[in-house]
Amino acid sequence: MIYIGSDHAGYSLKTSLIDYLSESNIEFIDLGCDGETVDYPDIAKKVCKKVLESPDNRGVLVCGTGIGISITANRIKGIRAALCGDYYSAKYTRKHNDANIICFGKHVTGAGLAAELLEVFLNTDFDGGKHIPRVCKIEQ
Repeated sequence: MIYIGSDHAGYSLKTSLIDYLSESNIEFIDLGCDGETVDYPDIAKKVCKKVLESPDNRGVLVCGTGIGISITANRIKGIRAALCGDYYSAKYTRKHNDANIICFGKHVTGAGLAAELLEVFLNTDFDGGKHIPRVCKIEQ
């Protein structure tokens, strides 16, 4: 399952990503916000909690820059959140880091690019192998 959330600054980009997910017939659950003023740590924690319920779950978080929400997410054990603004980062954070959440900044990443990066993120598998011990070190 894909869980998606944003604060008020990221709301419009989140709605664009929801359109992409819907048009692509990808199941998702929107955990807020609905445009009202909210604090990004609250949304990050909601999404992270749901992502951690199953190793197959993925998350999408959006705030103004993507920085605050990604910092918050990465404070939660078991979360590997990556702020991505380019194809290579979106692909290799899955292949090498087994990232389970992708983050975007509405003020720095356009809706079209964010949808393309989300598609890459969701369709790239973890390589495993030599990367497993590295990911385990992150979890320690």
